[in-house]
Amino acid sequence: MALTTAPPVHDGPLFQEVDMGAEPSAPTVRATVVQASTVFYDTPATLDKAERLLAEAAGHGSQLVVFPEAFVGGYPRGSTFGVTIGNRTAKGKEDFRRYHASAIDVPGPEVDLLAAMAGKYKVHLVMGVIERDGYTLYCTVLFFDSQGGYLGKHRKVMPTALERIIWGFGDGSTIPVFSTQIGKIGAAICWENRMPLLRTAMYAKGIEIYCAPTADARPIWQPSMTHVALEGGCYVLSANQFCRRKDYPPPPEYVFSGTEEELIPDSVVCAGGSVIISPSGAVLAGPNYDGEALISADLDLGEIARAKFDFDVVGHYSRPEVLSLIVRDHPTKPVTFTSASEETEGGHK
Repeated sequence: MALTTAPPVHDGPLFQEVDMGAEPSAPTVRATVVQASTVFYDTPATLDKAERLLAEAAGHGSQLVVFPEAFVGGYPRGSTFGVTIGNRTAKGKEDFRRYHASAIDVPGPEVDLLAAMAGKYKVHLVMGVIERDGYTLYCTVLFFDSQGGYLGKHRKVMPTALERIIWGFGDGSTIPVFSTQIGKIGAAICWENRMPLLRTAMYAKGIEIYCAPTADARPIWQPSMTHVALEGGCYVLSANQFCRRKDYPPPPEYVFSGTEEELIPDSVVCAGGSVIISPSGAVLAGPNYDGEALISADLDLGEIARAKFDFDVVGHYSRPEVLSLIVRDHPTKPVTFTSASEETEGGHK
């Protein structure tokens, strides 16, 4: 005798009514860009200053704090390091030795300290540093989550002009976009932001909060940042230092080449211009040219979808059968030891 199951009895409607008028809320992120000067040649003092600024930003409810290019280690504005074509002076070599000593190892104790700060104040931290790798320096951005975890780094792939005599070149292995609790975060440094293929690589990784630490305080920087926000359909957070001549060592220890005679201690040598821009191109905070400041805004992450509806440069507005990009994202090393490779492949290392 076959067993049969009685059909279930439903006391209510089979399908629940859905309120189509309900609007799911998008998260909002409180973000701050720091506009402040390095304590030049004094990395411990710079880290102390960074913590004070971080604590203040966290006290105002910030969940993400972005520092300027080369904040730890310093941006050597005005210095030539004694270089002319075919010659380097003894003083210039000593200047580089001191600059090298102010840089930090990654990983290293300063990275651990920055991670601890991020965890202490429960903020996501994006920090511009000068990274020391042996005797080569890199202009680098470090990323930390709000639990105090070090996420990784981006090395500037193309130093600008005379920067190339003191900084090495990053490769495709450090162009990250990190998925975090507050969105997908990445960074490009200063004039890298004018490199369309680099931007496209970051768009393809889904960047939502695009950090642009810089040393460019000119008014013309602002339209570049607006363009990136519109092109990428992302928030752009650009942080620059505000520096006076007195923030650097006095002459003859440190000389602003070509302009030193015109400067007094209170002369502004970098005017800031830090800014936060929405995916629709609206300026949410800044630009600030008045002095050291914390510049903050609330980022409605729902605005990203609204902007992408208009223009998604690596989605519905792309033509991959006509135009495409290949990114070589593996590390490039000047020396590879075959014996080490063989040991790794054989499982002996």
